[in-house]
Amino acid sequence: METLGFLMQGFEVALTPLNLGLALLGAFLGTIIGALPGLGPSNGVAILIPLAFSLRLPPATALIMLTSVYYGAMYGGRISSILLNIPGDEPALMTTLDGYPMAKQGKAGEALAISAVSSFVGGLIATFGLLLFAPLLAKFALFFGPAEYFVLFVLAFTTIGGISSKNQFKSLLAASIGLMISTIGLDPATGEPRYTLNQMELFEGVNFLVAIVGLFAISEILFFLEDSHAGTTVKVTVNKFKLKWKELFSLTWTTLRSSVIGFVAGVLPGAGASLGSFLSYTIEKRLVDHDGTFGTGDPRGVAAPEAGNNAAAGGALVPMLTLGVPGSGTTAVLLAMLMSMNITPGPLLFQQHPDVVWGLIAALFIGNFMLLVLNLPLVGFFAKLLMVPSHVLMPIVAIVGLIGIYSISHSPFDLFMMIAFGVGGWLLRKLDVPLVPIILGILLGQLMEDNLRRALNISNGDWTVLWRSPLCIGLWLMAITGLVLPFFLGKFFRVKQRETEGDVPD
Repeated sequence: METLGFLMQGFEVALTPLNLGLALLGAFLGTIIGALPGLGPSNGVAILIPLAFSLRLPPATALIMLTSVYYGAMYGGRISSILLNIPGDEPALMTTLDGYPMAKQGKAGEALAISAVSSFVGGLIATFGLLLFAPLLAKFALFFGPAEYFVLFVLAFTTIGGISSKNQFKSLLAASIGLMISTIGLDPATGEPRYTLNQMELFEGVNFLVAIVGLFAISEILFFLEDSHAGTTVKVTVNKFKLKWKELFSLTWTTLRSSVIGFVAGVLPGAGASLGSFLSYTIEKRLVDHDGTFGTGDPRGVAAPEAGNNAAAGGALVPMLTLGVPGSGTTAVLLAMLMSMNITPGPLLFQQHPDVVWGLIAALFIGNFMLLVLNLPLVGFFAKLLMVPSHVLMPIVAIVGLIGIYSISHSPFDLFMMIAFGVGGWLLRKLDVPLVPIILGILLGQLMEDNLRRALNISNGDWTVLWRSPLCIGLWLMAITGLVLPFFLGKFFRVKQRETEGDVPD
C-alpha cells in the first residue's frame, strides 16, 4: 500500500502539463534518433542533455524528458533494422534476423507493428519491475558503508564491458582513462590543484556534460563525415499492415518470456540491452523453433528481441537509481545529468527526492502508452526520415551540441574541450576502445576516491577494511567473477551470435 501511495504521488508529478508535453516530445525525438542508423539511445540522450539544461528544467522534468528519449530510441532502433537491415543500435541487431526477411516478403508493416507491441509489453513489464524491486534494493543499500560503496564501484568497472565485450582489456583501459580524467581539479582533502596545467577552468574538474557530448555526439559526427557520402538517400516503402488480433495473441508467451529475460539482463550492471536482446532471441529460438523458421521471417523472431531489449532498458534503471551504478551506457549518461544537478542517485534518493523517482516511474507508464500510440500510426513518417541525407542531419546535431554546451557555461574553453573529447573519442573508437567505461570513470572517480578515503580514515589506515565485512567479500567475489567470466564466456556468446546471424538467408 505504501508503494501505491508513492506511485499516486508520482502520477501527480508526471501528469502536469509541462511534464506530459516534454515526455511526448522526448518520445517523439527519441524515436527519430533511434530510427537513424548509428545514433542510438546513448548518443540521443547525450545530444539532448544540453537542451534540458538550457531550458533550466527541474530535475524531475529533465529526467522524465531524457528517459522518454531513451525509451523512444529503443523503440525507434527497430525501424532501420527491419526496413534496411541496418541496426539503429547494437540491441536492434537481433531484430534484423527476422524483421528484414519479413520486409522482403512485403510484410514490413506487420513486422513494425509486432515490434511496436512487443516493445510496449517489454517496457511495461520492466516498469512494473522497477516499481517493485527498486525500493527493496534501495532499502538493502542503506546497509552499505564507505568500504562497501568503494567495492561496489570496483564491481561496476569490472562488469561494464559485459559478456559480449570484444576485448575486456580495452574496457579496463577505458575505465582507467576515465578515472585519470576524474582526478583533474582540486584535491578534495588538501585543496591542492591536480593536473590542471595552471588552467583556472580545470580547477573544478572536467564537466561531465562536456565529456559526454564530446565523446558521444561529436565523435559520431566525425564518423559520419568519414563514412557517409553527401546526398546519399535510400528508398523505403512500408505497406499498410493488416495484423489481426489473433496473430498478436499468438505471440503472447514469446513476448512475456522475453520481457522477463530482458529485465533480468538489464538489472545486471554492464549487461544492458544488447545481452537482453541476444538472450531473448536465442532462448526463444531454442524453445519454439521446431520447424527452423527463425531467420526466415518468423514473427516470434521479431517479438522476442524487441521485448527483450526494451525490458532491459527499463531494468538498467534499477541499479542506477538505487545504487548509483549505471546498468548501461545510456543510464551512465542519465547518471551524469542527475549529478550535474547535484542529485546523487543511491539508496537515499528515494527519501531525499521522492518526486524525481516516483515521477519518473509514473512517467514511464505514461510514456509506454505514448510510444505505442505514436509508433503504430506514424511508422510511415519515421521511415521517411531514413531518406534524410547525412550532410543535412549532422550539422543539425553539431549545432545542437555546441549551442547547448555554450548555453550552460558560456565558456569558449568548454567548447574546445568538447571538440577535444570528440576527436579523442573518434580515435578511441577507431581502436575499438569503448567509450562507456570512460564516462563511468569520470562519473564515479570522485565518489570512489571519497569513499576510499572515508573507509581508511574510519579504520585508521587499515586496508583490510575493504574486505572485512561479509558484504564486501560478496561484492569482491562478484567483481572478480565479472572480470574473469567474459574471458571464458565472451567467445562462446560471440560465436553463438555469429551462428545465429549466419542462419539468415541472403
